[in-house]
Order: sequence, then structure tokens, then C-alpha cells
Amino acid sequence: MGHIYTPGLKVTEYTHIKKSRILPLKGNVVVEVGQKVRPDDVVARTELPGSVDQISVSNLLGCDPDDLPIFMRVETGESVEAGTVIAQNNGFLGTGIFRTSVKMPFEGSVESVSTVTGNVLLRAKPIPVEITAYIEGEVTEIIPDEGVIVEADASFIQGIFGVGGERFGEIVIASEDRLKDLEEDLIHDSHRGKILVCGRRVTAGAFRKAMDNGVKAIVAGGIDDRDLRDFLGYDIGVAITGSENIETTLIITEGFGEIPMAQGTFNLLKKYKGRSASVNGATQIRAGVIRPEIVIAQPEPPEGFTEPVKSKLGLNLGSVVRVIRYPYFGQLGEVVALPPELQVLESESKARVLKVRFEDGSEAMVPRANVEMIEG
Repeated sequence: MGHIYTPGLKVTEYTHIKKSRILPLKGNVVVEVGQKVRPDDVVARTELPGSVDQISVSNLLGCDPDDLPIFMRVETGESVEAGTVIAQNNGFLGTGIFRTSVKMPFEGSVESVSTVTGNVLLRAKPIPVEITAYIEGEVTEIIPDEGVIVEADASFIQGIFGVGGERFGEIVIASEDRLKDLEEDLIHDSHRGKILVCGRRVTAGAFRKAMDNGVKAIVAGGIDDRDLRDFLGYDIGVAITGSENIETTLIITEGFGEIPMAQGTFNLLKKYKGRSASVNGATQIRAGVIRPEIVIAQPEPPEGFTEPVKSKLGLNLGSVVRVIRYPYFGQLGEVVALPPELQVLESESKARVLKVRFEDGSEAMVPRANVEMIEG
């Protein structure tokens, strides 16, 4: 029988990861190969060109476009402060009466002066951009003028959905009870700058309070889609997330609703409470899948860790899977049978199925397309 490929999430205590840290435009790399870096260490810098504005200076001064260079008070390419006079006429009959001045609306420079249209093109001050290492690790490769590759051994957990960008902080467990929701009363001032983990659902009120209290990120089993919409103010579409204008990153490990975090994931995060972690809520569910993630640097293999035996590609007997469709949505289980024959579904269509034994011991036949594999 051929291998059965099923997309899956990685949840592993010890693995090797590498991250490309690339500038949006060419710039300067400020680290060297072999250098140890922290998540907030800058590895590359560049400047984005400022926005452009156009002013019809000849109309404002009441002069012909051909004569505009005579009235310019700054040179092309010269950097000036906001409010600086960039062009000025001599007033009525050269007496200075009714003199008109054109001032720079923002800090920047004069890009060009047109003697055809009489327009002056202004460019705002360049926007500095810095790329950080994001994870604790070592620079293993320099991409000249563009960025670096950072590698590390780490615990690595992927979520199913997230919002918000890259953050790092200390892991704090909001409640030792995996079946407890994250409510507002569980969030305190001491959680400022931390990554807060809860076992089940996070409410919109708790999300707001976490943001007000300076919590860097929340990792939870589930969230109600109405709470997410209420907090963000809009529905999440199929586009990539991660660029939302919020100060607290949210990572959901299981799905939407009152779904508890997988026991293995919760235990792994509990084990490393007090340790620093890097998180990123960026998610894309269409082509080029991007998963939200939690990375906990591990300079040495954890005590008692043994390299897992690598299984064949795809699903096998004993594979751990999550069901991603009704009526078993969000439940975890172990594959106990992979019948090769097509089975008739409730919709009267035919599909290949598998038998899953859930954590409570019950079993069910589930279409193979309705599960994703938990790797690691």
C-alpha cells in the first residue's frame, strides 16, 4: 500500500530548527557567522523610502513653471525639517508685500522640481527597519545585503490559528487545570511581558485585559469565533494573519470553541514554565501554509530525551491525529485501523476512512481527509 500523506502539526520537545531573517529591501547585515544571538538582537538593518507628496508650487506662488527654479530656497535632494521654507516669491512688485512662502509639510527632502508642470515632488524621511534574530540561537549563514539564517535546537509547538506578530517572553501557566478557561480574574499585573498559557478557551474580555496589562502573548486551546471578531472588530478571512495592530499575540493550538489543549502540548508548556520562548501568530491556511508557533530554545537535549524512531512518511497505525471536522472536531486520537476499501459516508459518497481511538477510549471511523497528523 502506498503512503498516505496527511498534513499535520509539529509538537516536539527537541528538534533542530532554522529561521531565515530577511530584510524587505537590501541593507546591512550587522552580525557574523557563528555569533550567538538572543531573540531581540538586531541582525540586519535597512531604510524604506519615505512616502511621496506633490505640491503645485508654481500655482501657489503665481509664477510660470519655467521660472520655478528661481524661487526655490532648497536644493534638490537636500534634507530639511518640517516647516522649512522651500520656495518663496518676492511679493507685490518685488517689495515683499503679499509675499507667499511654501513650507515643507514634513521632515524629508525635495525629490524633484518640474519646469513643465510647476510641481515639486517631496519625499518623507526614510523609515528605518531592523530585523531581529527572533529566536535564541546561532547565526549559521549570511545572505549578503539581505539577512541571515539563525539555527537552534529547541522545543517546537505549532498551533492551528493565531493573530499578532513575533513576541518573546517568559512562559507562565495561568491555571494548572487544563479544562479551565482564561477569564479576566486570572490575569494580573505580574503577567506584564509574559507569555500566558491556558488550557482551554480564552475570552474576549481576558484578551483585552491581557493587552491592557502588557501580556506579550496568550497560548490557549480554543477561542469562540465571536469573541475573536468582537476583539478585532472584523472577521478573519483567508489571507495571512500576523500583521494585526495589536500588542498581544494570540496562538490557538486546537481550534474554535471550548476545546481543551492537547494533553501532550499542555504538559510540554507546563514543563518549561519560567523559561523564555519566542512566539509568532502568523497563520495562512491556503497554499503555502504558515502555522503559528512557539519556540523554546534547548541548548542541550532534555534530561531523559531519546531520539524518536522516525516513522514512514504519512499516516501509519499508531499515528496520533486530530479530527478537524464535525462531529469529532478537535478530538485527538490514535489510528488503530487503515482499511483500504472505500467506505460509504452519510452523504452517500465514497471515501477512504480510518479508525481512531480517542483519549476517552471510544472509537470511530473517520474520513482520512478529516484528520491532521500530530508530528512529534
